[in-house]
Amino acid sequence: MSRKYILLIGDGMADTPSDFKDRKTPLAAARHPNMDLLARKGKLGMVTTVPQDMHSGSDICNMTILGYDPKKYYTGRAPIEAAGVGIALADDEVAFRCNLVGLREDNGNLVMDDYSAGHITDAEAAELVALLNRALSNDFIKFYPSVSYRNLCVIKNLDPQAVYLPPPHDILGQPLEKHLPQTALNDAQLLVLDLMAKSRKLFKSHPVNEKRRAAGKKTVDSIWLWGQGKRPALPTLKDRAGVSGVVISGVDLIRGLGKLAGLKIVKVPGATGYIDTNYAGKVQAGLEALKAGDNFVFLHVEAPDEAGHAGDLKLKLRAIELFDQKVVGPFVKGLEQFDDWVLLLMPDHTTPIKLRTHHTDPVPFIVVTANELKAKKSLSRRYTELDAAKTRLKLDAACKLLDKYFFGN
Repeated sequence: MSRKYILLIGDGMADTPSDFKDRKTPLAAARHPNMDLLARKGKLGMVTTVPQDMHSGSDICNMTILGYDPKKYYTGRAPIEAAGVGIALADDEVAFRCNLVGLREDNGNLVMDDYSAGHITDAEAAELVALLNRALSNDFIKFYPSVSYRNLCVIKNLDPQAVYLPPPHDILGQPLEKHLPQTALNDAQLLVLDLMAKSRKLFKSHPVNEKRRAAGKKTVDSIWLWGQGKRPALPTLKDRAGVSGVVISGVDLIRGLGKLAGLKIVKVPGATGYIDTNYAGKVQAGLEALKAGDNFVFLHVEAPDEAGHAGDLKLKLRAIELFDQKVVGPFVKGLEQFDDWVLLLMPDHTTPIKLRTHHTDPVPFIVVTANELKAKKSLSRRYTELDAAKTRLKLDAACKLLDKYFFGN
């Protein structure tokens, strides 16, 4: 039986210890006995997932973890998500991430209030995206629904370098005018600003928003176009290491990365990309893939990252504990049916509660094999940022992880 490779990502689980008076981060404060067991048995260390001079987005970080140098292969976030949705971008097409966002007025200025519009449901989002297509699409512009607030816009014959808007989760509470192009606008900037302005008018009195207002929920006030790029080309994991497998996630960014790496997308019913995701379904799908003959599982859980963006300490503690209880524990238990496996567990980046966005700090990782888990050896440590730093095992680039610990190159 061939070796099995398992990659478990708790998105944004890690924080910055110095942000807390007792240096007790959510990862240190949460109860996660299954991850602690793996930390005692396997290799525990710190790794840098954000290459120098690049942003700390999940696109960059997960690409790096999968062993691809973003400086060579990265073309933008949205084209990766397009692959996850099943959109085959033509050479003349540029994909934009199209967030459905919440805005508020502050002294006459529009402010980014919520990057997710209160975590709008898939059905509500699809209704609004359908409206965008009826009102704004043409031979050159098309909108695509995805998961919750995460949607896509594809535009033909546009230079992806001609316009830039930051991720909406990076500018929470800030006036939009600080981040929108203001003068000497080029055609791409004019088009993007026009689409966003028109969306505000379309959404204002839409029945979706009327129902959300009546229920005391946040409204969808605008689209926000960002993360654009053209279709990337990656060598597959099959070509690199002779492995085949699956990617399991509730978000299209991760699905897209997996697909570009040659993995099969497994869509689990109820996989939401939030704390209410179908944890058991994800675990079952991963174990079934291994049992069926695949030897690589990339399983991703978004919930800790969403809690970090919300600045919600209790929610992040809960998200970490659910990841441990409902993913790590059951998956490791299920691996008992296989003789030879190696598991890598980590966050893709930090999402500090204090910052409410991603940061470039190194993150703690665990690598453990079947034999290590069975061995009597058990060190006195937990899976925390500080305990990982104490081991002095530190890698300067996450793109080395798979070659070092999985494929032995």
